[in-house]
Amino acid sequence: MREARMDVLLGAQWGDEGKGKVVDVVAADYQLVARFQGGPNAGHTLWIDGRKYVLHTIPSGVFRADTTNLVGNGVVIDPVTFVKELDTIREHAPDITDRLFISRRAHLILPTHRLLDAASEAEKGDERIGSTLKGIGPTYMDKTGRNGLRVGDLERADLNDRYTSLVRKHHRLLGMYGTHELTRQAEQEWLEAVHQLRELRLVDSEHLLDAAFRSGQRVLAEGAQGTLLDIDFGTYPYVTSSNTVCAGACTGLGVPPSRIGRVIGIFKAYCTRVGSGPFPTELFDDTGERIRQAGREFGSTTGRPRRCGWLDLPALRYAVMINGITELAMMKSDVLAGLEQVGLCTAYQVDGRRTEQFPFDIAGALPVVEASPGWGELKATDPLPEALENYIRRIEDAVQVPVRIVSVGPERSQTMERTSTFAKA
Repeated sequence: MREARMDVLLGAQWGDEGKGKVVDVVAADYQLVARFQGGPNAGHTLWIDGRKYVLHTIPSGVFRADTTNLVGNGVVIDPVTFVKELDTIREHAPDITDRLFISRRAHLILPTHRLLDAASEAEKGDERIGSTLKGIGPTYMDKTGRNGLRVGDLERADLNDRYTSLVRKHHRLLGMYGTHELTRQAEQEWLEAVHQLRELRLVDSEHLLDAAFRSGQRVLAEGAQGTLLDIDFGTYPYVTSSNTVCAGACTGLGVPPSRIGRVIGIFKAYCTRVGSGPFPTELFDDTGERIRQAGREFGSTTGRPRRCGWLDLPALRYAVMINGITELAMMKSDVLAGLEQVGLCTAYQVDGRRTEQFPFDIAGALPVVEASPGWGELKATDPLPEALENYIRRIEDAVQVPVRIVSVGPERSQTMERTSTFAKA
């Protein structure tokens, strides 16, 4: 029997790194792609034949005809959003339901979860964390509180009782916020979507994956958001509600750590962040706005403008360490094309002391920025400019991991595999 491994692909920054595009590119090498955490707060953008697709819950291998796609137990699913997403995908891949599986252990987002999310965020006032208001946090709270509703419950005879009991609890909580109750229209839309979700291929996903490994299939685990938004290791409390790091792939899919093979970290040639929270290298000048416009840095899920700044090497090094990243993919190098100089944060000043480590609290960290020569226009058919190669080698030396993939544009065809000369000391 062949020894099968699961490779993991995840974000190494604050999300929005371009994970969906890389998954789509590398999915041809895998028989199964599985999402392991997050929910419709994610937005994985793919450009195929000039058309833009934004995936929120469904794995990014969906446009590969020979690839099975699994929504794992660590994901939270909004049936309404999921069904709408599926309808959009069917226009390009009409046979998708034959290749899509959903874990019975995945938790469901109810309309009242969204109401609770909005009420909680509003109560925080100026201290709000920048939630996408998709109901993610309250759903994970019900999961850990052991009274959530799961996909497998849709097959139970007492589904209505379970649903009513949870909604009743939510209404009591909403009453504390002074918030209006659920509208009949929203509830009806959710119930109709649930009926469609129940007709899809619901599975005990841990057994599906085990069978895939035993048959020698190659599996890719796809993460959402990014390392610095991890509930434990991110910039708390400005984080998401799940484990976005590599360890989350094990609990989010039911796969033992011994199965993990390559760990591919995705990062941009610069940094972005949506919502509130510390961001040491953020640019507040014309350069920051130029990057935002050139990179179309507006949230795939919310449409909010993303905050932009220089690449942060201490943060990237931290992501490499926490995840055990074995190789990196650098996205959007074309966005910085045309700048005379490109900044690179190599360390922080924290309480008057220089450090290259990512601290417990980066709110007061001041970036130590070095300037590198910029590069010109990039084409997938040309070798990378010397200035960009030097920039990449500087990154590799700092994080001690090779950069294997470089993206020079949004299309699938504008993703280049790079032969790294990096040799770990």
